[in-house]
Order: sequence, then C-alpha cells, then structure tokens
Amino acid sequence: MTPRWPVVLFDLDGTLVNTIDLIVASYQHSFRTVLGHEWDVDEIKSWIGQSLVGSLKNAVPDRADELFDAYVEWNHAHTPDMLSDYPGVHDLLSDLLAAGVRLGCVTSKRYAGAQWALDLAHLAELVPLVISHDDVSNHKPHPEPLTAGAAKMNCAIDDTVYIGDALVDIQAARAAGMECIAVTWGAGDREALIAANPTWVVDTAEELRSVLLPQ
Repeated sequence: MTPRWPVVLFDLDGTLVNTIDLIVASYQHSFRTVLGHEWDVDEIKSWIGQSLVGSLKNAVPDRADELFDAYVEWNHAHTPDMLSDYPGVHDLLSDLLAAGVRLGCVTSKRYAGAQWALDLAHLAELVPLVISHDDVSNHKPHPEPLTAGAAKMNCAIDDTVYIGDALVDIQAARAAGMECIAVTWGAGDREALIAANPTWVVDTAEELRSVLLPQ
C-alpha cells in the first residue's frame, strides 16, 4: 500500500481517543458547581476541539476562571476511568507507521493533559504530540496550530492531511490550505461536517485506512 500523504496530523479528543463523555461531564460539573445549573449538551459538544479557557470565557466571561478550575479538577480525577479507545485506531496508526507515514497530533488541549491522554490510550509511542494549546497564540478554527504542526514536522502543507472530528478542525485545515478528513465517531455533527467541505468524510477506522492507504 502506498500512502496518500507522507505526513498525517491528527486531532486528539474525539479523534484518537474517546473523551467526549468525559469532556461533557467535566463541563457540566463545573457549571453545576459554579453556576448552580447545567448547560445545553449540544452546545457543549460544539465547543470540543476549541480552547477550554476560550470556550468558558465566551460562555460566562465573569466566572471563567472559577469554571476552569472546577473543570480541570474534576476532569483530572475522572480521566483514567472515562477515557477509552476507538475501535481500530491503534492498529491503523501502527499500519501507517509501517508504511512509512510520519504521524503527529495537533490539539487544543494543554500539553500535560494531551500527553497524559496519549499515554493512557497507549498511543504516545505511535503518534507524538506535535502542537498543543501551549505552543500557539491562536487556536482552532484559526489555522495557526496546523501550520505550526506542519512546520514542526518539517513538511509542506501539500504533503500533509489533518484528521479531526469537530467543525473547527475542518475550518482550521481549510484556512491553512491543508487537505482534511472528518471522522464521525467524535463530537461533531455529521451534516455540519459535510457542509464544511472536508476532502473526505469517514465513519470508521477501516474507512479512514482506505483513504490513507489506498490499494
């Protein structure tokens, strides 16, 4: 199999690791603790892929710091129990490496949390963390994380594809001039992802394999 792209960059939450329920529950805990009520689940899911602190500042500017602290404390306590794998992802990453593809992860998560998630999912040795929240000034849907990721991998935009589950992933890739693949097993709404005009939309790891490693 000949790889379609020599470099593949992945989003983390909702793409490489299943943290959607964990993230939603962390947000709801913070809102209950600080505000005394929960938030709309669909709106919370629309924030996944963006900066946590940025999302909280947009939602409740005057209480964002308190919400952030409550979120982080609860999230850290429950990550080991609630983080899980997506079927077929580990094997796909192994096969991409065997085919000579260079892999990286570009995420809006802060470095420590992102590295911990990769370690817990046993993916750290397969796909190194390239760009985290801590490495850039602007966050998805701004293209800076993706262009910074390509630069750190020392590759051209045209040689790189970005894979993510959120609308902001596709928007960031398009803004960067990078081809992109939307996966539907994460937080994003399938129709909204299609409307954002990704290069491909896939529903399973096996479908993603057929795009990345065509026969």
